[in-house]
Amino acid sequence: MRRSDREITTLAELIKIMDKCDVCRLALNDESGYPYIIPLNFGIKLLEDKVVLYFHSACEGRKLDIIRQDNRASFEMDCDHLLQSFADKGYCTMSYQSVIGHGKISFVEDLYEKKEALTILTDHYHNEHFEFNPAAIPRTTVFKLDVTAITGKKKAPKEYELKMKRIYDAPSAQDGIRILVD
Repeated sequence: MRRSDREITTLAELIKIMDKCDVCRLALNDESGYPYIIPLNFGIKLLEDKVVLYFHSACEGRKLDIIRQDNRASFEMDCDHLLQSFADKGYCTMSYQSVIGHGKISFVEDLYEKKEALTILTDHYHNEHFEFNPAAIPRTTVFKLDVTAITGKKKAPKEYELKMKRIYDAPSAQDGIRILVD
């Protein structure tokens, strides 16, 4: 990584960032040689020092066809976006936290593991445990990415300038991005 001062080096910090993210972009290798990128809901399971990402899907579709042909995948997720604009300097910058990695996908067929995976996934999006309808299990495809490489990067807001600014909510076209203005 070119900017080692922004590199995230501990698994605990990477997981903390992943816990804050609400979308995981999965990049698959399609038959034409182009990456096929899909934004997905996800859940995280940590097995000692191994990260497993769970995803769910309808029982058929292009992404499943691609995975069956080539189960290698890369992923990306990011959060804590803050646009800082400094009109007096003619300068703007974006702070963020991101995690990227890759691994191999496998389908979850075992009903117990499938239920556990869906529970992990739904709990990622709820403050309290969410009991989903078990009738969804047989009509849902669940797959997991066993992560074999992972790294992260963060750019913190310019703290000394934050004290002089006010934070406004971004316009709806830029949902999820806070804008800092003079």
